[in-house]
Amino acid sequence: MEDIVIWKNIKQGSKTALKHLHDKYFNQMCLFAFKSTEDSRMVEELVSDCFIKLWENRKTIEIKTSVKHYIFLMLRNGIIDNYRKKSFRTEPLTEIPDLGTQDVFDEQEQYAALYAAIEKLPQHCRRILKLAVFDLFSYDQIAEKLKISRNTVKTQMARAYRFLRENLNPKYFLFFYFTQIRETERE
Repeated sequence: MEDIVIWKNIKQGSKTALKHLHDKYFNQMCLFAFKSTEDSRMVEELVSDCFIKLWENRKTIEIKTSVKHYIFLMLRNGIIDNYRKKSFRTEPLTEIPDLGTQDVFDEQEQYAALYAAIEKLPQHCRRILKLAVFDLFSYDQIAEKLKISRNTVKTQMARAYRFLRENLNPKYFLFFYFTQIRETERE
């Protein structure tokens, strides 16, 4: 369903349409917000607030560009407001991402598809992949942390890559494969 149709249904009071919009963009918005604050609870709260405000103000909101652009703009403004409220913090806010062009949205879409695929991995396999890719642990570090053998780590990583290769759009898999730091490059 196209965003403009979803938006018209939301304006008419359809909670199902709101849920559809939420499900469609939640992961992308979380990744966008995560660039500014690495507090995952805060990220989810900021994104959820966007959908709450969208619902509460649906009768007065006029979207002149795209729905996607509008909700990302809401999120960006929420990030800025949140930073202003907590300006007493000693750690600075990392760069607030600009909305940019369609290329930025395409990259966010790739990350969202990748994140969704990773979440479908079996729990043990997913944990090993996340430690390797996101936390940049070596296979030896993962084996030590999880109290398993290095070969188990290698096997689980091979299974994760195979699953992602089979379940992701090929361009998204290549995006993942070439942007993450592989084991051989770390050792």
